[in-house]
Amino acid sequence: DTDITMALHRDGWRVVYAEKARAWTEAPESVQQLWSQRYRWSYGTMQAIWKHRRALVERGPSGRFGRVGLPLVSLFMVLAPLLAPLIDVFLLYGLVFGPTQKTVLAWLGVLAIQAACAAYAFRLDRERMRYLISLPLQQILYRQLMYMVLLQSWITALTGGRLRWQKLRRTGVVEAPGSIPRQRTAQSGNDRRPVA
Repeated sequence: DTDITMALHRDGWRVVYAEKARAWTEAPESVQQLWSQRYRWSYGTMQAIWKHRRALVERGPSGRFGRVGLPLVSLFMVLAPLLAPLIDVFLLYGLVFGPTQKTVLAWLGVLAIQAACAAYAFRLDRERMRYLISLPLQQILYRQLMYMVLLQSWITALTGGRLRWQKLRRTGVVEAPGSIPRQRTAQSGNDRRPVA
């Protein structure tokens, strides 16, 4: 998706956000599947940035993408996430060596800002606010996992490693809204084919 979007931008096509678009997809069901998916996305983004690097010096739509889009993608999808763990490092440092109360208040302040931004996004997307309760868990577990995935992607890229296609194993548990649920039989449990 990243590669084709960059190619379309470079060719002068307009890529727009479709607010009403709907997709039914399966989410990873295990930490290993989540890791593989995010690793594929992260490394794929790096590959696309490298593939389209000539856009930095080209003219026309490709050059505009190269001077604006490519640096933004590089900054926010590759470089900035590497800095995310610094807040946790500073938290631990502050808890051990600094004024504990101020450190905890600062961390809670950052969490409050993130919660406010997330609540606003949830409101725009008409999502249920109750899911915001998982935000601290995202800070403690998910962000660290994503940092490790990005680190693995960086190491693979810097060492010239190749990424095998790590396709997510589909289980067929997602049904489109309004569809008739498929009957599960004892035999269908063994028949795990991708959902078209």
